[in-house]
Amino acid sequence: MPNPSRPRAAALTATLLLLSSVLAGCSDSSKDAKDEDLSAQKLDWEDCPAPSAAEGGGNAPSPLPNGGQWQCATMKAPLDWTKPKGDTIGIALIRAKTSGDSSKRIGSLVFNFGGPGGSGVTTLPSFGQDYAKLRTRYDLVSFDPRGVGASAPVKCENDQQLDAYFQQDATPDDTGERTTYLNNTKKFNAACEKNSKKVLPHVRTTDAARDMDLMRQVLGDDKLYYFGISYGTELGGVYAHLFPNKVGRAVLDAVVDPTQNAEQSSLGQAEGFQLALDNFAADCTSKAGACPIGDTAQDVKDRIAKLLKDLDAKPISGILPRRLTQTAATNGIAQALYSKDYWQYLTEGLEQAYGGDGKVLMALSDSLNGRSENGEYSNITAANIAINCADEKPRYSPGYVQQKLPEFRSASPLFGDFLAWSMVSCTDWPVAGAADHPDVSAPGAAPILVVGNTGDPATPYEGAKKMVDALGKGVGVELTYKGQGHGSYDSKNKCVQAAVNGYLLDGKVPAAGTVCS
Repeated sequence: MPNPSRPRAAALTATLLLLSSVLAGCSDSSKDAKDEDLSAQKLDWEDCPAPSAAEGGGNAPSPLPNGGQWQCATMKAPLDWTKPKGDTIGIALIRAKTSGDSSKRIGSLVFNFGGPGGSGVTTLPSFGQDYAKLRTRYDLVSFDPRGVGASAPVKCENDQQLDAYFQQDATPDDTGERTTYLNNTKKFNAACEKNSKKVLPHVRTTDAARDMDLMRQVLGDDKLYYFGISYGTELGGVYAHLFPNKVGRAVLDAVVDPTQNAEQSSLGQAEGFQLALDNFAADCTSKAGACPIGDTAQDVKDRIAKLLKDLDAKPISGILPRRLTQTAATNGIAQALYSKDYWQYLTEGLEQAYGGDGKVLMALSDSLNGRSENGEYSNITAANIAINCADEKPRYSPGYVQQKLPEFRSASPLFGDFLAWSMVSCTDWPVAGAADHPDVSAPGAAPILVVGNTGDPATPYEGAKKMVDALGKGVGVELTYKGQGHGSYDSKNKCVQAAVNGYLLDGKVPAAGTVCS
């Protein structure tokens, strides 16, 4: 996994498109702000172009079901928020105007779908219909955060280099493999510095939060109405800390634990993905028909472990000319565990891999890594690493990781090594990290609805309670969903959606401790 120490929910958007083929813009700018009042700028909304390669490529967003159009614009923001009159960058925005009575419009509802590194400009249209109810009183708005997609994107290695990067052995077993892995990490980080030196110091979550407050002003809202998912919950918490008096109605779904450092987050994620794998194996073997990948839940996991061991020694045919390596297979399994909707593809992918065909698992891996069918990569991995490394102060040595391997393997026999070794991603990063963990304390802020999913692999359920406590008394309101997958609202659970919609549309705060199942 490429630095999965923070969740990457936005990578799911291309999964079904990639699988279907296997199974069957906004521009950036860099100008001098001088004495310009950026909060007074007027956005030039136009029909959206096709997404850039950095955003993931593809076609321009289709019209909304009721005939409404997606519109795109570029907002100017300071490159360096400590020098607000200096150079600017362009922040790419997308919106769908409210479908309801304009007299009942509340404002703009701003979405961040996570990553960090996910393009909101491409993700919002993919899920737009899921938020049709919310659109009755809000303009739906999302954006590419700085460093992402069309917003001064971080650039590291090229497509051919990334193919090799994602095929490498990310779980080194001996001195030679460790040296190769560490050299590849240094090479990747050096490419980021060479190609994106100007922007790397300015992609912290605090910078993105300040961009969101400028966005609030430019959109004409007195308060920020916000829906954050996965890493978007961390961004929302940081915004609430910096601007508590500007928080309107806000929902945080699939919650990052704000009290953890990078090591603790990686270890918690190992436990979360192992839980999801356990649940997947139990589900497959509990059905009336025979499970095609194992007789018992333990048998399913044992066979997966053997597959990965075999792939470490000898990869199998994948999406030609690439072969399915141990690393690619593990990435593909992880991607499928983000959503119960994809468990069927994981079953099929494993069944095919046991027969020597790795196409489905590789398609899942490609989706996680932001690789399109034509071999072009979005910049989700580059941005993910750049934002994490700018945010996270700890730097871990290979020797320290080696000492921690038993603890990670205990948390997850399958994912432990990958998540442990991912901690060296920031070791040679050219920019110092900001803090051990984000500060989300927000005394005086309006209530923030915090939604945790008991079966979430990427942001374990315990993080929701930690976020509530960290936001402060009277701010965080916890809602529990007893379900599977990364996130709760998009599970389409009626109880969860009624609670979230009731708060965002009518201001009805659910009772703290509400449980949906």
